Amino acid sequence: MAEEIKAANYTDDNIKTLEGVEHIRLRPGMYIGTLGNGDDPADGIYVLLKEVVDNSIDEFSAGFGKQIHITVSEKEVSVRDFGRGIPLNSVVKAVSILNTGGKYDSKGYKKSVGLNGVGLKAVNALSSHFYVEAYRDGMCSYAEFSAGKLLNDGQKPTKEKNGTYVKFIPDENLFVGYSYRLDTVESMIKNYSYLKKGLTLNLNGTAYKSENGLLDLINEKLSEEPHYAPIHIAGEDIEIVITHGNSYGENITSFVNGQNTRDGGTHLAAIREAVSKTLKEFFKVWSKKDFAPEDIRQGIIGAISIQIQEPIFANQAKTKLGSTYMWNQEVENEDGTRSYDIGPTIRSFVNDFVKTNLDNYLHMHKEIIPALQDKIASSEKERQEISSIQKKAKERNKRTSVYNKKLRDCKYHYKDKLPAAKEELRDLTSIFITEGDSASGTITKARNAETQAVFSLRGKPLNCYKEGPKKFAENEELNLLINALGLEEDIEDLRYRRIIVATDADDDGMHIRMLVLTFFLKYYPDLVRRGHVYILQTPLFRVKNKKEVLYCYNQEERDSAVKKLKTGVEITRFKGLGEISWNEFTEFIGDKMRLDKVKLSDEESISELLEFYMGDNTFERQNFIRQNLRSEAELEDVNI
Repeated sequence: MAEEIKAANYTDDNIKTLEGVEHIRLRPGMYIGTLGNGDDPADGIYVLLKEVVDNSIDEFSAGFGKQIHITVSEKEVSVRDFGRGIPLNSVVKAVSILNTGGKYDSKGYKKSVGLNGVGLKAVNALSSHFYVEAYRDGMCSYAEFSAGKLLNDGQKPTKEKNGTYVKFIPDENLFVGYSYRLDTVESMIKNYSYLKKGLTLNLNGTAYKSENGLLDLINEKLSEEPHYAPIHIAGEDIEIVITHGNSYGENITSFVNGQNTRDGGTHLAAIREAVSKTLKEFFKVWSKKDFAPEDIRQGIIGAISIQIQEPIFANQAKTKLGSTYMWNQEVENEDGTRSYDIGPTIRSFVNDFVKTNLDNYLHMHKEIIPALQDKIASSEKERQEISSIQKKAKERNKRTSVYNKKLRDCKYHYKDKLPAAKEELRDLTSIFITEGDSASGTITKARNAETQAVFSLRGKPLNCYKEGPKKFAENEELNLLINALGLEEDIEDLRYRRIIVATDADDDGMHIRMLVLTFFLKYYPDLVRRGHVYILQTPLFRVKNKKEVLYCYNQEERDSAVKKLKTGVEITRFKGLGEISWNEFTEFIGDKMRLDKVKLSDEESISELLEFYMGDNTFERQNFIRQNLRSEAELEDVNI
């Protein structure tokens, strides 16, 4: 090893300093998460848009500007607010020099989303073209950049009202083949309007404004008739809406300082605990019923928004709150010394607010109590019936040895076989759900055994849409799957970051895929909402000649490969995973693995979705099939 270091000739020339925003371009994932092409709401192009809009939102929250104009095309974005505008002599610094900004001074932005001096710099660095104008008292300061490099800047008189204008085009060298999906952008803008009453956001000429805050959000996202009118309670720095529907699981949307924390965090955990505890104590007194927390939360639909000082997020994308306290900041004492002013914990703040206000609400709106109690009692009865059935199933599972029969686990779950950095691998864990011994055998040999597990189904699983929960609870195959995933008690116990459905590219494979997704959507919808469920894309074609082999995932890639290889081309059409050798398959579940995330928007109704795809043959579905039907000849079409 010492000889290798000497050979590397490690000198002063090896020490590099990245200027300006170069580090952002070099390591974009550290700042905006996944790059992506715009198909996923978590893709980086939406983070760039959010960073710009967040600045405008912060101006509104500080009391400046009641309108924000946003224009989004496939490739370009512009945002105009009417706040105070960036100080004219600091425009270039504010958008191009890291750790520079007005949000380090909590007096200016006490409850801001962007507090780390990176936001606009990241947008600038990752855009092929970035232009900013700041308007203040009849003067305009402007600057133009490309990939973070300043092209020109200056000042000029203007008749524009005070505020800031930003226009940018994400760099297609980084966001390959990207385009903004307007439905994703519209959902983002709607959320902003719900959270900022009195603010008008104009997206491509359409104005969005909310009069009732989170209550409007919940009423719009309800895809079924709730058991009772949504409960809406609000106070300083907190707003909550809850009701119950018939769907399984929990559907609580969470926000911090206007930021949609889709991955939850300390505030989501706090409201789950607070609502369960408050309703449990309420019904103990009201009707002498002692309900379990899981029965209280079953089918709950809601939203929480809190405002805290200097929030700590898990990453630059700001999708999960990590803060423990409502505030935790350094202050200067009268004697000149410095200390920390620590506020209440988020847990205690939410618990105290819910305990007082939800209890008061129920006493003032007694008409909703019977419907609420009936819903919880119904969930309790169903859970007890299922629990009894599953208890017997667990005894069967012990005899059938789940870990030897169905699951080939990954080493991550065996502490003595991994290094001390084991926890760092948590986000890399995956489980492939396959069908049959051939496919599971192929993936098992090809996988990374440290972080990738394999679960093998036997034939087609139960159609959970047509069967009730009792039938599902009696199904050995699905119980073994639940056991493997770690979902027997709580979704928070999920053992893998990604659940990957890997089925054959034929009719049976597609049917099995639909049945597995139906199971998750009906009984564990939060797995989908939180982005844990994926579909594995495997190559349909192998195109090769004597010198080169190319794997293609669709006809377009196949045709391109044929043109590239030109002569002596041989084409193989894969229909099953078992047809692909394990050493070939290593490539398809490694660094080059292609996954389609199963997405479920807040506006989509699970019951309507499942009825359309898994219910009786409706006229609408027959028309859908006819319009999208492709013949086997069209799919194969290998006569080149």
